[in-house]
Amino acid sequence: MLELLIDKKENVKTIMLVQNGILLEKHEEHENQKRLEGNIYLGKVQNVLSGMQSAFIDIGEEKNTLIKLKDVLPKVDTRNAKENMDDKNISEILKSGQKIVVQIKKDGTQSKGAKVSTHINLPGRFTVLLPNASFITISQKIENQEEQQRLTKIVKEILPPNMGAIIRTAAENKQKEDIKKDIEKLLNKWKQIQEELEKNTPPKLLYDNHALIRRTIIDIIDKDLERIIVNDKQEYSILSKMLQEFKLHIELKENEDLFKMYDLKKQMEEMTKRKIWLKCGGFITIDKTEALTAIDVNTGKFVGKKNIEKTIYQVNKEATIEIAKQLRLRDIGGIIIIDYIDMQLGENKKNIEKLLKEELKQDRTKCQVEGFTKLNLLEMTRKNMCNNDWDDNDK
Repeated sequence: MLELLIDKKENVKTIMLVQNGILLEKHEEHENQKRLEGNIYLGKVQNVLSGMQSAFIDIGEEKNTLIKLKDVLPKVDTRNAKENMDDKNISEILKSGQKIVVQIKKDGTQSKGAKVSTHINLPGRFTVLLPNASFITISQKIENQEEQQRLTKIVKEILPPNMGAIIRTAAENKQKEDIKKDIEKLLNKWKQIQEELEKNTPPKLLYDNHALIRRTIIDIIDKDLERIIVNDKQEYSILSKMLQEFKLHIELKENEDLFKMYDLKKQMEEMTKRKIWLKCGGFITIDKTEALTAIDVNTGKFVGKKNIEKTIYQVNKEATIEIAKQLRLRDIGGIIIIDYIDMQLGENKKNIEKLLKEELKQDRTKCQVEGFTKLNLLEMTRKNMCNNDWDDNDK
């Protein structure tokens, strides 16, 4: 059973994805560190930095946001065309005091403001609407060419002129009517945003995305999500309004400690440990640095009963499954280097790399496995959920 638990205490909201009592994901939102990703604002250009090909935009938050030239120029389908910015200067496009509609692409930090773009995207269940684009792309996870052509044809017939879309993985094998309803809801949402735009002056929030919760629900609703449990009345009200279109059971357990369910507190304590033991007796260690995350695989107590290559392969195989689980659970992003126990057989290396790719398919964010280096280290990258763009995950 797949469940989403939302526990709110004082100024911290914890979102937990649980399957059969096992914690799969944990994310936190702090009221003093607002998550703005996905929000759409009517902003005002404050300063244009020609030498940096960027500008600061006032959206009404504590810090000004940053926009780069590539996020001002019309969006292109990078699969078929490259953005040419050689002969462009941002000062020719943006002027101080100018009104501009932007969307938060990456939340800010304590020292820096958020990053924004004029490339608006509105995520739905089966598609992502691109109001300011004119191309259609499809998730790479949909591999069947006939299905790609069918879905693209359907979306072309539904979309108004001069609008684009990303066809999400969840659209695979869905009927035209389902996709049409999804797009129509997104078009209506865009119409409401435009109406807000017409009657307001900058800076002004035009659309609150409730990014983390909305994204989590949209990503997992077609993966047999059975219920959502929340312990705060206000959050319950927000969710009920957000999920009117879905037939989902939302349960309010007001003021209850949801961490007590399934012994989640203990599971969270385990996820902070550097060393994780494997069932076979081996273990992995996870060390995060500023530049990358290093994961080391060790045989530990496991000595095996057959030859050493089979022993090593067994530990590496079990470690691979655990590594994919821990990356998702801890939301580890950036460059990741895995130091497997050295394998002599090339076939075993291929099998481990293949297994890692298969296990990472369960992850909701973009993961890229680069393979083994000459030093027998496996390189990969993963995007944090909080900084993951819909464009990246669904293309």
